[in-house]
Amino acid sequence: MFKVVINPHWEITHSSADTPLDTAVLLGLLMSIQKTGSISKAARLVDLSYRYSWGLLRDAEKMFGTSLLNTDRGRGTTLTALAEKLIWADRRIRARLSPTLESLASELESEIGKTIVGKTKPLRLDASHGFAVDALLHQLTEANLPVDLRYRNSTDAVAALSRNECDLAGFHVPLGEFEKKAVERYTQWLNPREHCLLHLAVRTQGMFVAPGNPKKIQSLQDLTRPGIRFVNRQAGSGTRMLLELMLAGANISPFDIEGYQSNEFTHSAVAAFIASGMADVGVGVQTAAHRFSLDFIPLIRERYFLALPLAIMDDPLIQLVIDVVQSGYFRKVINGLAGYDASDTGKILLLSEAFGHVKTAAA
Repeated sequence: MFKVVINPHWEITHSSADTPLDTAVLLGLLMSIQKTGSISKAARLVDLSYRYSWGLLRDAEKMFGTSLLNTDRGRGTTLTALAEKLIWADRRIRARLSPTLESLASELESEIGKTIVGKTKPLRLDASHGFAVDALLHQLTEANLPVDLRYRNSTDAVAALSRNECDLAGFHVPLGEFEKKAVERYTQWLNPREHCLLHLAVRTQGMFVAPGNPKKIQSLQDLTRPGIRFVNRQAGSGTRMLLELMLAGANISPFDIEGYQSNEFTHSAVAAFIASGMADVGVGVQTAAHRFSLDFIPLIRERYFLALPLAIMDDPLIQLVIDVVQSGYFRKVINGLAGYDASDTGKILLLSEAFGHVKTAAA
């Protein structure tokens, strides 16, 4: 099985006559300086000579016309606001592009495998981008299971399953008062006689705010306050659908929220947007807030499922997926994610067992 990794790469120029500044090495050096507080230690950490590191920093500062470092004998070397902004820009780029690049990498892996090895039968997984899905993909890769991954929103994933375009479709459903309406949206594509569910995790969704919550945001009602900048997930995503349900339940109009029409494609992209100071609040899973050092205001818990056809339950690839999800190691990984709960991870449920109180469209 071949593994393809595609990383974002960006350059900066000040004018057409300039040689482009390749940010890859510079960012690695800046992040190491941020971590160690020393240029010499940072250079060793990223395997660069001290002389080359100084030259790289001087070239960058010459292009920007300002310093990237602050030097204080008592505090060591720290980053200027510009250097920190460059690091945040890279984190935001990676957070926004990761689903697209990972999906493309999966397609290339499949095509390379077909060309060199011959016809293969990869597991076709369509799912919204999330931390439990990332953990599962990592475990499947470790098990050398060929996966054809497409990151797409929950609605599109379940619709694709109904058209037999994938073997597993990831989607999430809130617990509590909004569960029924959410289930009704998904189950128009799920047939209780043809599909079942593999429980992946329970996770917490809430609001991301800057450390210390400087805007004193406490509830959804605060999103309508003047001067509060909101960053949203993309239309059709499960998180945006959940937010729509919560706003309707609180009698809040989306038109009263500044930035509601924005579109970010991952929880991490929303967190990066806020962490870089470009917005004040967004909604997503707790893990993303934790990884970007943001404060988190919990709103609701939800279950994340993988839907699959009953007819392929005996397929060796499906059985391997089930074995991975039901393993003690995978449960430990899920429980290690901030805001995630693996108590029911690995359970196989009929739709009637998972959503017994909701009448499905195909019932």
